[in-house]
Amino acid sequence: MGDAGPMRLFLAGDVMLGRGVDQALCHSVEPGLFEPYVRDARDYLGLAERVNGPVGAPLAPEAPWGALLEALARWAPHARVVNLETALTTHPDPWPGKGIHYRAHPGNVEVLTRAAVDVAVLANNHVLDWGRPGLGETLATLRAAGVAVAGAGRDDREAAAPAVVDTAAGRLLVLAACFGDAGVPEAWGATATRSGVWRLGGPSLAGADALAAHVLAHRRTGDRVVVSLHWGPNWGYEAPAWQRTFARRLVAAGAADLVHGHSSHHPKGLEVHEGHAILYGAGDLLNDYEGIEGHERYRPDLALAYLVTMGGDGRLASLRMLPLRRRRLRLEPASAEAVRWLTATLSRAGAGLGTRVEARGDGLALHW
Repeated sequence: MGDAGPMRLFLAGDVMLGRGVDQALCHSVEPGLFEPYVRDARDYLGLAERVNGPVGAPLAPEAPWGALLEALARWAPHARVVNLETALTTHPDPWPGKGIHYRAHPGNVEVLTRAAVDVAVLANNHVLDWGRPGLGETLATLRAAGVAVAGAGRDDREAAAPAVVDTAAGRLLVLAACFGDAGVPEAWGATATRSGVWRLGGPSLAGADALAAHVLAHRRTGDRVVVSLHWGPNWGYEAPAWQRTFARRLVAAGAADLVHGHSSHHPKGLEVHEGHAILYGAGDLLNDYEGIEGHERYRPDLALAYLVTMGGDGRLASLRMLPLRRRRLRLEPASAEAVRWLTATLSRAGAGLGTRVEARGDGLALHW
């Protein structure tokens, strides 16, 4: 473990490897779905091809990352953290009555390892889509691949435990939790006698203080801490008052150097509170939504990869974002027009939070 010098982190929102993505990769589960309108996962692959052209399946495990891998090689982050919104399992029985179920073949964990993902956040509304057996296989698959997990476990103690990454810049802790307003069923919450996710009871100051106390019980001098929260609906730029209060409470308590929020399918505004970054919605990074109509005003084909540099005291030194476009189930550089749109949209969303975004080089820079 190194000294507590500046630490560079790569962060991303939702990484969804199921359905059409899974069917395009070298390993695939059975394509049958239990959705109201789509019964075969290959239909999502076909939809992407009708809109943007042949995918060229089977894809190599690194293919979905596309242009991002070269950028990560240049950035050389000390640690890489994503929200994995897919069960890695061949378990055949979905969670009853849920409607949408994401799973990918366990062999597709290679997608994560090819991008050198250090931590997979699992506190979300899809990791138990294939029941507790599916979660168990997901946990075992990630651990066997050397990917640390946060936010889910075989019991509540494990679900609430931090993922620990020893880096050349010091120790990083990642703790992850989720809320019911992001579509996480109450029955998914881990207990002393059952597996599940770390599901928090609700948005309250008492809840924020309890979470902060839990983090501080694990934190050592020199650690940097990311608190990853799956919260809120899929669409909309507003950061609700309760989220702002909750995140700021974690920062003020010294429990979170960075709050990594996700659930929204598109990037949301950012805030810097007392020198610490709050991402209210990191947006989707990988998914199979190409060609699905609706919500066009949010530009759901666009994505951001976040590169955060924190000082030795955990305060934000810089935050850059790489604009990307999902096309043919891969990430490619966003167009100049898309960069302008993202710049204006994120600056507008951040105006009430004290931030703006500026296009710089091949990415966006946050100003506060």
